[in-house]
Amino acid sequence: MSDPGIATAILLGGFILLMILRVPITYSLAGVSIATAIYLKIPLMAIVQQMVQGVRSFSLLAIPFFIIAGEMMGQGGIARKLIELANVFVGRIRGGLAMVNCVDSMFFGGISGSAVADVASTGSIIIPMMKMKGYDDDFAVALTVASSTQGVIIPPSHNMILYSMAAGGVSVGRLFLGGYIPGISLGIGMMIISFIIAKKRNYPREPKVAFRDAVRIFKDAFLGLMTAVIIMGGVISGIFTATESAAIAVIYAFIITFFVYREIPLKAMKGILYNSLKTLSMVMALIAAASAFGWLMAYLRIPAKATELILSVTTNKYLLLLLINVLLLVLGAIMDMAPLILICTPILYPVAVTTLGLSPIHFGIMMMINLAIGLCTPPVGSALFVGCAVGKISVEKVTKALLPYYFSMVVVLMLVTFIPEITMFLPNLIMPQN
Repeated sequence: MSDPGIATAILLGGFILLMILRVPITYSLAGVSIATAIYLKIPLMAIVQQMVQGVRSFSLLAIPFFIIAGEMMGQGGIARKLIELANVFVGRIRGGLAMVNCVDSMFFGGISGSAVADVASTGSIIIPMMKMKGYDDDFAVALTVASSTQGVIIPPSHNMILYSMAAGGVSVGRLFLGGYIPGISLGIGMMIISFIIAKKRNYPREPKVAFRDAVRIFKDAFLGLMTAVIIMGGVISGIFTATESAAIAVIYAFIITFFVYREIPLKAMKGILYNSLKTLSMVMALIAAASAFGWLMAYLRIPAKATELILSVTTNKYLLLLLINVLLLVLGAIMDMAPLILICTPILYPVAVTTLGLSPIHFGIMMMINLAIGLCTPPVGSALFVGCAVGKISVEKVTKALLPYYFSMVVVLMLVTFIPEITMFLPNLIMPQN
């Protein structure tokens, strides 16, 4: 007879071993799932069925649409227009381009929903501009990488859709609304740090933008910003679902990119679709493998056992929340965001929501911030590596320059963790539950 303890060791221990051996995450999840099923004498067809079932959700159709819309807007000139718009609002402050960097990430986060896309698109413009104006290389890249994390928190975010699915169908609209205040708080925290550094290093202000130019810049950027308005407006009003809003956003982004802005030719659509397909294939393969892995975790009662283990350490609510945050921060530094959402949500959700009484929305945003910090921490921070590549600078120098931004992000994380109203104010105000 199969021993559940040995099966658990094969599933979790094998996964950790394969990760240490640098086996790609999708293959690691699929490999240990198959090995565990063989040990438990579960037909492999059941594993295949769970994989297929994992990607058969209608809500997951939103992910490819969001990816395509973000890719189009990123390549179609919207990044430059958002930088110009941000300059109108905050350029005159000391360290003006640093402030612009933070604000344009807020704007771009509301369009692409991706930290890496933010770094690649706006970073390729703002980092050279900052260098040219006398900003230190490491500061320019560190700020770009740190501010890009807002893209994960400020909706639309396909990572929130993954969390919604992993948590059993949490309202995507309420999740989106819950991300606004925490996401903007992250940006404000970074602006404060940047201002202090700018004063100390005497970084320049940007010249005042004339009113006529400001109106023109706003008109140019307005149509791009409407992408986020279409998505959020449709979801919040109930006119259409997150998936339908994403599909409409693709059509809108296509028209704006190729027939209004016209900064890239129509033939560029082939490359946009190719890049989107590469990203989508990785995400869907990961979801399929994680679905089988999650099913086996439930079969072996791992989430229940993990809850008992965590509660055996302490029953104090605040200490447990700190413990969950530390765990997610450590895991976020060594694993990518999407697999962590799919793996950790079934394990930690019962502790946070059922035992501690957190709202699923509150816990979801708390998880997003934790894992967003992981995007800019070595050794696997994808936003960090893209930023270093764009800025042509070493990871070590940027990591050192990121230290004050890590501090500001952790402060915001603690505020969001222990003051639920920061997350829940907008969802409860605009989309109250019956």
